[in-house]
Amino acid sequence: MTAIRQEDFIASVADALQYISYYHPIDYIKALGEAYEREQSPAARDAIAQILTNSRMSAQGHRPICQDTGIVVAFLKVGMEVRWEPGLSLADMVNEGVRRAYTDPDNVLRASVLADPAGSRKNTGDNTPAVIHYEIVPGDKVEVTLAAKGGGSENKAKFVVLNPSDSIVDWVLKTVPTMGAGWCPPGILGLGLGGTAEKAMLLAKEALMEPVDIHELQARGPKNRVEELRLELYEKVNALGIGAQGLGGLTTVVDIKIRDYPTHAAGLPVAMIPNCAATRHIHFTLDGSGPAVLVPPDLNDWPKVDWRPVADARRVNLDTVAREEVASWRAGETLLLSGKLLTGRDAAHKRIADLYARGEKLPEGVDFTNRFIYYVGPVDPVRDEVVGPAGPTTATRMDKFTDMMLEKTGLIGMVGKAERGPAAIESIRKHKAVYLVAVGGAAYLVSKSIKASRVVAFAELGMEAIYEFEVKDMPVTVAVDANGVSVHNTGPAEWRMKIGKIPLANHS
Repeated sequence: MTAIRQEDFIASVADALQYISYYHPIDYIKALGEAYEREQSPAARDAIAQILTNSRMSAQGHRPICQDTGIVVAFLKVGMEVRWEPGLSLADMVNEGVRRAYTDPDNVLRASVLADPAGSRKNTGDNTPAVIHYEIVPGDKVEVTLAAKGGGSENKAKFVVLNPSDSIVDWVLKTVPTMGAGWCPPGILGLGLGGTAEKAMLLAKEALMEPVDIHELQARGPKNRVEELRLELYEKVNALGIGAQGLGGLTTVVDIKIRDYPTHAAGLPVAMIPNCAATRHIHFTLDGSGPAVLVPPDLNDWPKVDWRPVADARRVNLDTVAREEVASWRAGETLLLSGKLLTGRDAAHKRIADLYARGEKLPEGVDFTNRFIYYVGPVDPVRDEVVGPAGPTTATRMDKFTDMMLEKTGLIGMVGKAERGPAAIESIRKHKAVYLVAVGGAAYLVSKSIKASRVVAFAELGMEAIYEFEVKDMPVTVAVDANGVSVHNTGPAEWRMKIGKIPLANHS
C-alpha cells in the first residue's frame, strides 16, 4: 500500500498551478506557431504574433500568460491502495495547494473566485475553492490533472439535448458564431457527447485536457466516428472565418477534442466548452516517492516570433485626444495609445450605475470627460512592476452599461476584448465614441506598456477597483468606429468568403 504524504500532494498542486500560469503546453504553442505561418489575415496574424511573443515573455519572466489566472479545476484518479499521511481531506489538500499557488509572493496570481455568487459576490482572496472531480481506480498511485480555466472561455460553454437524428455538426456550426470572440480564439473546442446533462459537460471539460494532435489525425486518417467528427468540425469551424480574436482569419481552432459516453435512447446530450489562447493544464502522478517533478520546457521550442507594432500605426495622446480626432479613426486601424486612462469592469460599472440611480456624484478623482476606460482586472505587481499582467476582459459584459457611460460621464472611448452587441454599437455610433480592442492572451506583453498605476476608487473591490494607468504605446485595434462599423462583423464575413475560395489543403 502506497503512502502519500499530505505535504507532497499540496506542494505538487501549488507548484503545478504556478507552472501553468506562465508555461503554455508546448503542443498548443507549436500548433499556434503553425497557424501563424499560414495565416493570411494581417489583423489575425498580428494578434497571433502578440500571443506567441507574450507566451515567450511569460515563460522567461515567470509571470502569468493572462491576467485572468482562472478558476482551478482538478481531476483526481485515486488508487484504491493509496494511504494518506496525515489527515486533511482531499478537498482541503487541493485547496491548500491552490491557496499557496495564488498567494506566492514571487508570482502572485489573480484571485478571481467570488463566494455567495447570487448575493454579495465577495472575493475569497486566494482563489479557493477549486472545482474537484474524483474517480476511485485500481492501483497505488494518484493521477492529478489540473486546469486553470479563465472566465472568458468558460462563459461561452454551451449545452443542448439534440434529438437522436439531429446533426451534431450543424449544431456546432450554428452555435460557434454565437459565442463571439470572448473566448479568445485561436483555441480548442472540447465536446462531450452522450451520458446525461452533467456527464456531457464533464466529458467536454476533460476533452480539453488532451494533447493537440489534429495534424497527426489528418495524416493517418480517422479510425472511428468520433475521429471523423473531429476532422469534419476542425475544417468547418475554421471555414467560418472567425479567426484570431474574432478579427477574421484562417484559424479559429487549433484542434477539436471529443469524448463520448453511452446515453439514453430518447436523446443526444451535447456539450461544448472552449479553451482560450491562455490554455493552461498539466498532468502528473504521485507514487509516494515525493512531490511531482515538473521539468521546465525548452524555450527553443517556441516559434521564433517577435511581435513589433506595425510601422504605420497611428500614435494617440490620451491626455489631449478629442471627439473630432476619434471620429477620424476607422474600424481595423492600428493605434498606439500613450497617456492616462481609467479602468473599470463589471463591479465598478454596477457601482457607477447605482450612484447615478441615487442621484449621487462619482467618487473624487473619477472623471471620464473626454477619456478612455480600459476593461481590465490586473494581477497584483511583484518586485519592480508597477502592475502585473493586465490584458483586457470581455467587453460584451459591459454592454448593458455602455449607453449610461457614454451619455452621463463624457466618456469617448473604451478598450476591451471581443465584440460589442447591437445596442452597444448603436450607442457608440449615436455618441460618436469608439471601441478599441487589445489582444486577449497577451496580458504580460500589454502590461509592459503600463508605466504607472494607482487605485482611484472602490479599492475594496480588489482587481475590480478603478485604477488610473499611464501607458506608453499600448497596442490596440479600432473595433467599432464612430460610424458604428464593427470589425467583428466585417472581418469574419470577409474571411468566410475568402476561405470558401481557398483550396482546403491551404487552410486545413
